[in-house]
Amino acid sequence: MKKQRVSKHAETSNRAGSQAKDENYLFDLLENLNEPPFLLILDQVQDPHNLGACMRSADAAGVHAVIAPKDRSVSITDTVINISTGAAENIPFVKVTNLARFIEQLQKANVWVIGTSDAAKKSIYDIKLTGPLAIVMGSEGDGIRKLTAEKCDDLMKIPMAGKVECLNVSVATGISLFEALRQRSQ
Repeated sequence: MKKQRVSKHAETSNRAGSQAKDENYLFDLLENLNEPPFLLILDQVQDPHNLGACMRSADAAGVHAVIAPKDRSVSITDTVINISTGAAENIPFVKVTNLARFIEQLQKANVWVIGTSDAAKKSIYDIKLTGPLAIVMGSEGDGIRKLTAEKCDDLMKIPMAGKVECLNVSVATGISLFEALRQRSQ
């Protein structure tokens, strides 16, 4: 019997296969919250280790849901579940068909959408991250796409003191979410 070769990025866990929710699920969730929504949007994150780490940080920071586009983004896999140390089973993961349109829907629901970009003028420490909020993080190599950045209400960057130009998406996500948590807790 011939073994079938499957990419670790494409392998979807049986226990996680039903975890991906749709946009309707998310908007129902938002309507039933007793506090301002706190969302994480991942624009084309493709590495399951990064998704797992982002979900772990999102759960720890109190994010209500993690959102990603259906195309060119990793789904929940066994690797994601293992790296997230249970967060992938606790926090809703929503796949959307059109991220730009979805951001517009969030804005119509009065959710402030803040993107991250190395080219942003404002520092993460100089931007308001309270109230109904969605933070957008970009892919491992290219960051957030141009159209996604254009749809955001504002852009922020993490100040860098060393020689490296940017951080890994999961590290940047943790920093961004916990700065938002700090501001939201005050």
